[in-house]
Amino acid sequence: MGFGPVDVIIIGFPGNKFSGQIAPALLELVENKTIRLIDLLFVSKDLDGTITTLEIADLDPEHGPAYLEIDVTHSGALDHEDAQELSEDLEPGSSALLVAFENTWAAKFSDAILAADAIVIDQVRIPAAVVDDFVASAFE
Repeated sequence: MGFGPVDVIIIGFPGNKFSGQIAPALLELVENKTIRLIDLLFVSKDLDGTITTLEIADLDPEHGPAYLEIDVTHSGALDHEDAQELSEDLEPGSSALLVAFENTWAAKFSDAILAADAIVIDQVRIPAAVVDDFVASAFE
């Protein structure tokens, strides 16, 4: 079986506010085999604009224990270059989490496309917040 499509999402934490809800949700998706986590990269920008990165392997057990439970298949796939690209959009005094994951749920569908000698011409991802806003305004 081939790979499913891979997504990279960037989750922002304005003011460096962390609730602890993301790691357990990722872990559940991995355990359910919905996704395969390729890599995680934490990026922060201090008030003077300095960018700091932290890979999952470098997490302190006190500050990231839930993330340490997640199996990452290709640690280092997200790197300093990705952090630098993100840094332009990151506000000083905030952080982001880059998450690269394979949509394992779609691997069989991807295989079927290849077996049919077909190609994916384009793929569009509409963020959940945009869908929520549309549904709320369209069906009020």
